[in-house]
Amino acid sequence: MLKNVKLLYFFIIVSFFKIFRQKYRKILSFLIVKYPCYRYLFLVFLHSKMKVIFFKYQGTGNDFIMLDNVKGHYDELSVENISFLCNRKMGIGADGLIKLSAKKGYDFEVEYFNADGSQSFCGNGARCSVLFAEKLGLVKGGECSFLAIDGAHKAYINSGIVRLEMLPVTNLEKLNNDFIIDTGSPHFVRFEEKETENIIEFGKEIRYSERFKEEGINVNVVHLIKDNTIAVQTYERGVEDETLSCGTGVTACALVFRMKRPEIHRVDVQTKGGVLSVESDDYVEGIGFKNIWLSGPAKKVFDGSIEI
Repeated sequence: MLKNVKLLYFFIIVSFFKIFRQKYRKILSFLIVKYPCYRYLFLVFLHSKMKVIFFKYQGTGNDFIMLDNVKGHYDELSVENISFLCNRKMGIGADGLIKLSAKKGYDFEVEYFNADGSQSFCGNGARCSVLFAEKLGLVKGGECSFLAIDGAHKAYINSGIVRLEMLPVTNLEKLNNDFIIDTGSPHFVRFEEKETENIIEFGKEIRYSERFKEEGINVNVVHLIKDNTIAVQTYERGVEDETLSCGTGVTACALVFRMKRPEIHRVDVQTKGGVLSVESDDYVEGIGFKNIWLSGPAKKVFDGSIEI
């Protein structure tokens, strides 16, 4: 009888570890050494699959896997896990993965990962995060503040349209007829007369050039459609491919366009996935751009679960 009680107690404890195996894997590893007689059972639970409950969102075709990490369930998600989940043939498929976490002093924190597991700021990902946070009850009265890898942001949401405050942009470099600008992620911007047919080839050429190959850079090609409307194609580092839209890239291109046309305060940007708009104060030499806002639609696509 006593032996059965001990076994029951043992399985209750191990079941708890199974649920939170990522968070408590160090404890499980310790128990394997401490109690070699139970080594096999601990190894089974340590290497058992974890169920990931996900939500798929997209912002003008830029798609993301969203995870509710408010209670820290996915704190120990590895780079390999993230790459697998973002893989379009073997996993769920996405341009990136976002963990929405609790953060003192803010409504939430946005942790963005590119498809290769590297981290950066993502404008469209941040906008989708605001919509996801509203679903989780973290957004009150249609407005919120959150922390991202590049700093604190404010955002407003109304009927699926998310207006996101971008950080001031001071780092802008002219490179011959091209521009290098950092809008939370670094971007190379080139203006052309029309859409390029080889954005992937051109993007790789710039991204893996001697200057940028170590840290990488996003590559954008821009052409004018009319007055205050431009079209943008983007090759994204981390995804290493063309994406249907890139929020930081759209912002970068719009700001460079505003330098050429300072009388235009709102720039509409056509991407392959939809239309975004960028507003800002005028460019000031030595200071850059302030009061920058990126606006556009965000939408939930589907949800589900997967074991990894």
